[in-house]
Amino acid sequence: MSGVIARPRSPMTDALRGIQAPVMDRLERVVEEMHRMITSDLAMVEQVSAHLLGMRGKMFRPTLLLLASDLEGKPEPRAVTLAAVIELMHLATLVHDDSVDHSATRRGLPTVNSMFSHQVSVIMGDFLYSRALRALVTVRDFDVLRVITDVSSELSMGEMRQLAAIDALSFGEDEYFLLIRAKTASLLSAACESGALCGAPRFRDALARYGDRLGMAFQIIDDILDYTEDESVTGKPSGNDLREHKVTLPLIAVLPALSAAARRRVDQLFSDDQPSDEAIQDVMGIVAEAGGIDAARRRGEQFAIEAEDALAAVPPSPARAALVDAIAYVTDRRW
Repeated sequence: MSGVIARPRSPMTDALRGIQAPVMDRLERVVEEMHRMITSDLAMVEQVSAHLLGMRGKMFRPTLLLLASDLEGKPEPRAVTLAAVIELMHLATLVHDDSVDHSATRRGLPTVNSMFSHQVSVIMGDFLYSRALRALVTVRDFDVLRVITDVSSELSMGEMRQLAAIDALSFGEDEYFLLIRAKTASLLSAACESGALCGAPRFRDALARYGDRLGMAFQIIDDILDYTEDESVTGKPSGNDLREHKVTLPLIAVLPALSAAARRRVDQLFSDDQPSDEAIQDVMGIVAEAGGIDAARRRGEQFAIEAEDALAAVPPSPARAALVDAIAYVTDRRW
């Protein structure tokens, strides 16, 4: 296999390669394991699986799991299987999210629901989950099983939290943090904790906390990028959250302080089933001018500091250094 990442080189790509360097050989095996797990004799499943594996991301979650397993230099072979399980679960959540949101593209490629159908998308997401859980059973470890099945429930509850927010503009900071902890941070935390259980179990709690705080920072930065970067950078249209009437931290941070006129423009966008590009750009400008981007970035940086603090008890090693570098990668991230 030629490599895990098949994207044009950039400073951020180089940074990620540096983070992955201590585990790159095993990361290649994770991709092979994913292929093995979802092989099927049904032509449609093979077709959709090939599309999904072709559009996979940078393998960040498996990287974290493998690094966590290597903190004491004695990683167990089962970490490769668990890393594949985590990435399949991540892919399943993306497939389901795209179907729920009716998204047409992800990472610059057509989503499963736009390329096939919403029915295929839902069933394929379920298939990925089932194959991941089937592989998980082979590990024969109740601690690991509990961590990963718990996060499976969290991921579903996160999606339900988002759908249950009937009045989007009443969605506050506390609700936002609960949502992103369920939808994003829980999986990064599970990756790090289950990785620690495969080679450095005494750091299990520290790595779970590290993954949680890193995940919170990751999602906040992702939400900032939706306001600040265009599709060529993020792989999805800018302002997509506003287009889908999703309220994220940059907007939450400034809503109480907006002028009456600015608030009316925000309300108008959220009352429009299909807001125009001009309306989206207008609200993005309102949020930036009111300081929403800076306020969200400060919260993301605080979570990043807490992620580094969680590693304080972990002794120096190449794997620990890579986990520290992963924090900077998340906070400085460009897709």
